[in-house]
Amino acid sequence: MNRAAVAVREAIPGAAERHRGELAAGRQALREAFSAGKLAPAALLRRHAQLIDGIVRDVWQELELPREAALVATGGYGRGELFPGSDVDLLVLLPGDPDAAQRERLERLVGAFWDVGLEVGHSVRTVESCLQMARADVTVETALLESRYLSGSRRLFSRFEKSFRAQVDPAAFLKAKKLEQEQRHAKHQDTPYALEPNLKEAPGGMRDLQIIHWTGLAAGLGSRWSDLARHGLIEAGEARQIARHERALQDLRIRLHYLAGRREDRIVFDLQGALAAQYGYRDGGERRASELMMQQYYRAAKTITQLNTIVLQNLEARLSPRPERPRQPLNERFQVNGELLEAVDERVFEREPLSILESFLLLMQHHELRGMTAGTLRALWRARFRIDGRFRKDEIARLLFLQLLQQKQGLVHEFRRMNQYGILGRYLPEFGRIVGQMQHDLFHVYTVDQHILMVLRNLRRFTMPELAHEFPLCSELISGFDRPWLLYIAALYHDIAKGRGGDHSELGAQDVRAFAKRHGLSREDRELVEFLVANHLAMSGVAQKQDVHDPEVVRAFTERVGSERRLVALYLLTVADIRGTSPKVWNAWKAKLLEDLFRAARRVLTGEPLARDAALAEKQAEATRLLRLYALSDGVKDKLWAQLDTPYFLRHDAQEIAWQTRNLHYRVDTTVPVVKARLAPFGEGLQVFVYTKDREALFARICGYFERAGFNIAEAKIHTTRNGYALDTFLIMGQGRDSHYSDRIAAIEHDLAADVLAQGELAPPRSGRLSRRVRHFPVTPVVDIRPDERGAYHVLSFVASDRPGLLYSVARTLAEQHLNIHTARVNTLGDRAEDVFLVSGEALSRSKSVLQIEQDLLKALQI
Repeated sequence: MNRAAVAVREAIPGAAERHRGELAAGRQALREAFSAGKLAPAALLRRHAQLIDGIVRDVWQELELPREAALVATGGYGRGELFPGSDVDLLVLLPGDPDAAQRERLERLVGAFWDVGLEVGHSVRTVESCLQMARADVTVETALLESRYLSGSRRLFSRFEKSFRAQVDPAAFLKAKKLEQEQRHAKHQDTPYALEPNLKEAPGGMRDLQIIHWTGLAAGLGSRWSDLARHGLIEAGEARQIARHERALQDLRIRLHYLAGRREDRIVFDLQGALAAQYGYRDGGERRASELMMQQYYRAAKTITQLNTIVLQNLEARLSPRPERPRQPLNERFQVNGELLEAVDERVFEREPLSILESFLLLMQHHELRGMTAGTLRALWRARFRIDGRFRKDEIARLLFLQLLQQKQGLVHEFRRMNQYGILGRYLPEFGRIVGQMQHDLFHVYTVDQHILMVLRNLRRFTMPELAHEFPLCSELISGFDRPWLLYIAALYHDIAKGRGGDHSELGAQDVRAFAKRHGLSREDRELVEFLVANHLAMSGVAQKQDVHDPEVVRAFTERVGSERRLVALYLLTVADIRGTSPKVWNAWKAKLLEDLFRAARRVLTGEPLARDAALAEKQAEATRLLRLYALSDGVKDKLWAQLDTPYFLRHDAQEIAWQTRNLHYRVDTTVPVVKARLAPFGEGLQVFVYTKDREALFARICGYFERAGFNIAEAKIHTTRNGYALDTFLIMGQGRDSHYSDRIAAIEHDLAADVLAQGELAPPRSGRLSRRVRHFPVTPVVDIRPDERGAYHVLSFVASDRPGLLYSVARTLAEQHLNIHTARVNTLGDRAEDVFLVSGEALSRSKSVLQIEQDLLKALQI
C-alpha cells in the first residue's frame, strides 16, 4: 500500500468523528427550529438533505475515489427531501465493472458513511446496468427518476441522465405505477381508515401524491403541482389543495419520526396522544383529542384518494389516448365515454339531485364501466350538499337507494365510492356521524364506517360461488336465503350508533327501524333487520362465553332467536362482523364454536339434524335420482362424493354432478386420464370434463388443446378434489356456424387424454382473428391479485376483450410463473371475458413477483 493511501486511512477516524459531530449538531439545530415553529416542513426536509450533501461529499473526497466515478443521490434524497429518520439512498456510478482495488475502496466508502452515523441504502452500478435494471423493475426506475449529482465525474452522470431520460416510456411507467398502487392499496385493505394508518403507503397517503409527481416527471410535465395545472391536468384550486395536503402529511411524518426517535410511518396508538397535543387538540365530551386529530387525518386522506383518482385518470388520457369513440347514451342524463360513465351535462347533479344516486346505480348495472370521468366526479363531489332533508323524503330517492342494495354486482365498490365522495353520509346522516370515528378496543383495526363497509363486503363474498372455499357453510346458507339484501341493511346499521353513549345495539335498532319504515319495508322485514341490529353481538357472546354443548344454553339462545330464518341471518352477520374487525381476530376456534352453536340451535328450531343447507341437499338428492335412471344404486356415489367438497356442489348443477359421478364412480383412483364430452345440455356447444391426477401446467395444456382444435372456451369450472385429482369442466364452442359437434366427441375424448399426459414445453399461443366489435371497442385489460380471506391462496381476477386463445395465453403465463390453479370461474359475456382463479405458488409471497405476474398477464391480455 502506498504512503498516500496509508495517510488517507489514518486520517479517516478523526474525520469520521468530526463528521459525526457535525451531523448530530446539524440535526439537533433543525429539530429545535422546527419545534419552535421557525422552520416549515418543506424547508426542514430541504435543509436536512443539504446537511447530508455536505457530509457525503466530504467523505467521498477524503477517500480519493476514482475521478471517473460519480456519486449520485436517488429516491427522496435525490429529490432534495430527507425526513429525519429516512435512509440516505446513494448510487455509485462507474464507467465499467470495478476491479479488486476499486471494490476495496467502495467497501471503505460505505463503511465510512456508517461510521459517520448515516443509514445508507447504496448500490454500485454502471450506466448500462442502471438502464437494464430500470427496464426490468419499475421501483428502480422510480428511484433513478429523481437522481441528483453529488460528486465525482459530471460527464459520467450526464451520460447516465441523458440515456435514462431517453429510455423512459411515460405511458408504460404510469401503467406499471398504477399496478403497483393497486397492489399497495390491497395490502392496506383498500382503505385509509385503519386505526393505525400508514401515512406513507396506505390509500390517501404520501405515495398517492408521489405517483402523480413521478408520472409528471417521467412525462416532462414539470415537478410542481402548478405545472400540472398549467398543462390542464388539474384545476388551479386542486393544485393548491394537493400542495396543502402534502404539507400536512410532511409535517405529520416529521413529527412521527421525531417522537419515535426513528423512521416510523404508522400513526400508532402510542404516539397519537402526543401528536394531538402538539397540534393543540384537547379532550372534549366523549371524544378524545387523538380521535379529533385522526378524524382530520382521515378527511385529508379521503380528499387525496379523490384527487389521485381524478389526476391519474387525466394523466392516462394524456399519455395513452384511446381512439376517439362516439359517446353511447344510456339515458337523457348519462352516457358512456370509453369505459367511463359521463354526465351529459355536469350541472345535472345540481339541477336533478336524484341523478346522484342514479349514477351509482348505472355503474352497478353496467359492469363494463370502470368508473366515472374526472369531470363527472368533480361535479358529483360539488353537488353532494343537494342531498338534504327534502331529498331524503323523496319517495323516488328511497326507491333508488333500495335498488342499490338489491343489485347483483358492484355493491361494495360503489358503496365505498359513495362514502369516499360523501354521498352515503349525506343520504344517511346517522352514517355520516361515524365517518372517520375511531374505536378504542382490543380488536377493531378500522374506523366505524370502514368496519361497517368491511362487514358489507364479507356478506357479499358469501354470495360468490368462486369464493365458496373461504366459508363454505356461509356460502351454502346465503345461497338459499330469500332477500339477502336485508342482511346488507343490518350490516349498515349494526354499529351505526357507536360513540353516542348508551347501548349502541339498542340505539342502532331504533335507527334501522326508522329506516325500514321510511323505505316501506314489510313488517316481517322490518322486524328481521331490527332484530339483527339489536342482537348482533348475541351469538358471538353465547358462543365464546357459554357452553354451546349445554342443552339449556342452546334452548335459551333459540328462544331469543325465535326462527330458523333469524338464526341463519344472525349467523351470517356474526361471521361477517367478526371477520370485519381485524383479520387476526377470526380463528378456527371461534369458527367452530359459532358453527356448533348454529347447528345445535338449528336442530332445536327445525326438529331435524340438517348437516347441509336445504338447497344443497336438494341438489344432491336430484343428482342421486338421476343416477337411479341409469340403474345405479344410491351407494355408488359415496366414494367419489367423499372427495368432493362444498364448493364443487355449489358450482355444478344436478345434471353435471350425475353425469360426472356416472363416469367416475368406479375409477376414483385411476392412473389414466378420464375425458368425457357430450352435447351441451342447454344451448350450443360441447361440455367436456377432464379427471386426472393434478400436476403443474395441466390447465394450460387443456386450454392449449382446445385452442389448437379450434374451440373457444365459453365457461370453465376448475376443481381439485381432496385426493389430489383435477376435475375440470369446460363449455366449448366451435369457430363457425357449422361445427358438427357430435362428430367431434370421440376425437376430443381420445386426443385430449393424450395431450394431458404429454411432457415438454408449452407451445406459444397463436394469434386468432378478432371480432369486429373487439377491434373497434376493445376492453382495457384489468388484472387484480390479492390474498384470500384465509391467506392460503390468492384470488386472481381479470377483465379483458375475449378472443380465440385468450384463456390459453393466461394459463400459459401462470404456468411459466409456476402457479397452481385450484379453482376457476371462466365467464364470457359477449366479447368481454371476466375470469377469476384461485391460485397458489411461491412467487405470490413476494411483492415484486406479484407485480411482475400482473405485468405479464396484462401483456398476454393485450390485443
